[in-house]
Amino acid sequence: MRKIKLYIAVSIDGFIADKNGRVEWLENLPNPDFLDYGYFDMYNSIDTTLMGNITYQQVLGFDMPFPYSDKTNFVFTRNQSLTEDENVTFVNDNIIDFVKKLKSKKGKSIWLIGGGQVNSILLNANLIDEMIVSYMPIVLGDGIPLFSSNTQLKSFRLLKSETFSTGVVSLTYVK
Repeated sequence: MRKIKLYIAVSIDGFIADKNGRVEWLENLPNPDFLDYGYFDMYNSIDTTLMGNITYQQVLGFDMPFPYSDKTNFVFTRNQSLTEDENVTFVNDNIIDFVKKLKSKKGKSIWLIGGGQVNSILLNANLIDEMIVSYMPIVLGDGIPLFSSNTQLKSFRLLKSETFSTGVVSLTYVK
């Protein structure tokens, strides 16, 4: 069975985006050695991405071509009129049922990109197998949390921790 990996950057105070849903603050953090914080290895371990529509719209707003074009990409949305575009297939079915079916198919791991609502739905359904959370040395004070407020209590085991010269701490948790 395929694994769902949540790989995500978070502020020290637990936000994945600022209160306007933007992530430009990530670009402003010093990284003179151009460290990738495990992104390359994670990216090569997956063949599919999952994200919410707000996250997808944010990715489209980056000043670059769609970055995951070599993967199969699914976007969860409540908008019934969206079906697919050149980058993704939109899913407005039951998220939990869809992901369970996807996990049962052959393939590499699946990257859960976010956002907070989708993260919580899949966490509550026990569908996240691994979380790689990189804590960035910044406090946002307000924003979109890693998980929404309706998240249930879940326990994970720390598999690995890495500290980088930039002040980033990456923690890998497994079920």
